[in-house]
Amino acid sequence: MKNNELETKNELDESLLNSAVGRRSFLQYAGASAAALALVAAGCRKDRNFGDISTGATLDFKDDFGVLNYAYALEQLEAAFYVKVASAPPSTFTTAQRAYFQDIQFHEIAHREFFKNALSTAAIGSLEVDFSSIDFTSASSVLATAMAFEDLGVAAYNGAGVRIKSTDYLVLAGKIVSVEARHAAYVRDIISNGSFADLASMTALGAVNASGLDGALTPDKVLGIAGKYIKTKINVINL
Repeated sequence: MKNNELETKNELDESLLNSAVGRRSFLQYAGASAAALALVAAGCRKDRNFGDISTGATLDFKDDFGVLNYAYALEQLEAAFYVKVASAPPSTFTTAQRAYFQDIQFHEIAHREFFKNALSTAAIGSLEVDFSSIDFTSASSVLATAMAFEDLGVAAYNGAGVRIKSTDYLVLAGKIVSVEARHAAYVRDIISNGSFADLASMTALGAVNASGLDGALTPDKVLGIAGKYIKTKINVINL
């Protein structure tokens, strides 16, 4: 990996995740940063084939690209959920709640597109989701699902961090999981005002321990929970 290529990637990463930009600009920056990262990654790996999506998606955890695809799969799930909510929010949602879910939709789309473009030919295909268990007309159902997804996302990133070898990818994952944690805290506060960091109200996934640390789950446990909402078969190897 050349120094000038790494410098370019780092500059674009700063634009993506640190700059104060509008949500639509954020999506544009995400695409630009991911494209640069894909070029750099292409020089550091051999082309790989993750198979026909009709037979399932394969997550190979032997290297960083398996972990990135794992994150990509989870971001696909979250983005699909928030797009659906934002397009037709529950009638009892307040104006503030509608605005929040509209904004979080753009965050999750940006995360999804970042991983998709960064992985390039190494990316798994688009996953088919199953939200039949969610009542999108019910505010309580939508909020409970949002809390579950955000808690799961935070635990997933925390649990996968130890598997990432590249410090550059680890930094990016840290920047994204911090956004997911903000989402989790806000959703909890909507459900019960002031409970964003209340240990008594935390689920097993979102529990903050006595040291003030969020929970972490291994990929197999995360995928076992998320599987309820994913129709596409996900094959895991070298975990």
